Amino acid sequence: MARTFLITGGAGFIGSHLADELIRTGHRVLVIDDLSTGQISNIDHLKGNPAFEYTIDSVMNRALLAELIDRADYVVHLAAAVGVKLIIESPVRTIETNVRGTEIVLETANKKKRPVLFASTSEVYGKASKIPFSEDDDLVLGSTTKGRWAYAASKALDEFLAIAYFHEKRLPVVVVRLFNTVGPRQTGRYGMVVPSFVRQALASKPITVYGDGTQSRCFGYVGDVVHVLPTLLSDRRAYGQVFNIGSQEEVTILELANRVKTRLKSQSEVVFVPYDEAYESGFEDMPRRVPDITKIQSLTGFEARTSLDEIIDRVADYYSTEATSLPGGWGDS
Repeated sequence: MARTFLITGGAGFIGSHLADELIRTGHRVLVIDDLSTGQISNIDHLKGNPAFEYTIDSVMNRALLAELIDRADYVVHLAAAVGVKLIIESPVRTIETNVRGTEIVLETANKKKRPVLFASTSEVYGKASKIPFSEDDDLVLGSTTKGRWAYAASKALDEFLAIAYFHEKRLPVVVVRLFNTVGPRQTGRYGMVVPSFVRQALASKPITVYGDGTQSRCFGYVGDVVHVLPTLLSDRRAYGQVFNIGSQEEVTILELANRVKTRLKSQSEVVFVPYDEAYESGFEDMPRRVPDITKIQSLTGFEARTSLDEIIDRVADYYSTEATSLPGGWGDS
């Protein structure tokens, strides 16, 4: 049965892929995005499609948001400040955007009891050392004097608020913690590592690894991620729950740099940039970030089907043909 989905942040990397998936499967999509980190080029191909409608505005516009939610059956809240580089440079914007924006979305959705899927992040696990991370694990954040943890703290607070709305207000809410989602359309502008490495390799420029490169991550393909989101949102068993979503194919950042270089047959040199130089003095990173995906597998049968090599190839194809002029940077997605 065709449904109408409102995607906040729908012109962003993940939001635009979710819009594609929903329209492909016969649904209608409403998008709101202020283009602070999203790009209109991500949804250009959907313009004119009768199942798609977009509005350039912020979720802080309560009246507009209320109108859009009134027209929707489901809400996917993706609008947020993203990327380590942006978080370090603009901690006030990070906190205000993530906390206030989520508060308004939940409050407005609650008036019509529209089910909400809230996109959180693996960053909330902070400096936890138990691997893999499971949804019920303790969250271990760093000092409040270090801006690097502002994003994780704001997202953790958003999760508390979302779950509180479920228990106290009976608002149908699902929380997903995304682990380094990557793929075509992702820009390196705010510190996302895969597009940055790929663009550097394609341009035969130095591939810049921050820190010593021993930090490891699991990179999940955006197509695999957006495929499961509508399933979660429409399943009542998921309401009030938190789910990890990502791949379990772990790789160090140095290994990733060398794999990109080899995969793309690049002559680029791999160089190291100290964290203090890249971000801020005393910057702290997470040594490993690996998800336990047992919970979402049990409910939905989710699998991360796309390998890292396939992801690198698809990102390279995208930048080779469509995005060679987009700005970039480096960091963690």
